[in-house]
Amino acid sequence: MRSDDVHGAADAIRQDPVLKNATFAAGCFWSVEEAFRRVPGVVDVTVGYTGGTLANPTYERVCTGNTGHAESVLITYNPAMVSYETLLDVFWASHDPTQLNRQGPDVGPQYRSAIFYHDSEQKGKAMRSRAQLESTGRYSRPIVTEIKGAATFWPAEEYHQQYLEKRRGHRRCVG
Repeated sequence: MRSDDVHGAADAIRQDPVLKNATFAAGCFWSVEEAFRRVPGVVDVTVGYTGGTLANPTYERVCTGNTGHAESVLITYNPAMVSYETLLDVFWASHDPTQLNRQGPDVGPQYRSAIFYHDSEQKGKAMRSRAQLESTGRYSRPIVTEIKGAATFWPAEEYHQQYLEKRRGHRRCVG
């Protein structure tokens, strides 16, 4: 996936047998990344693209809306410190799951709401979580979040990684 030393270290972390992965799409990946980095027990968050058909997608290609990819975050977490259910809570709180192919000013299928599960346990928890949220009546519109099996995750270009952290004065995604 990535070849330099920084990315190699991140890949090693993600493959630690004690740790687990979770993948979410909730609009602009910069804000979503920042929300998950604050969660105790989250070891690493990588922004990138998943759910599409193009190998080695670039930001420019994904932004066309024609690759099928969603801007996503791959989260590596320690399940002894944070549960998948807690990660789902952060996911739901970080965006509006009733907006189809958009979040705020960002419009297109690359900004869709999606949970990409890594195993049947995550799938079940994601489906129960969505059903529970729908039953609360919190939203006047239906939840459009898709729940799909995790596909190849392609890390975004380095300048997208920890983008908001690198630009401390810009704390929000604005498009």
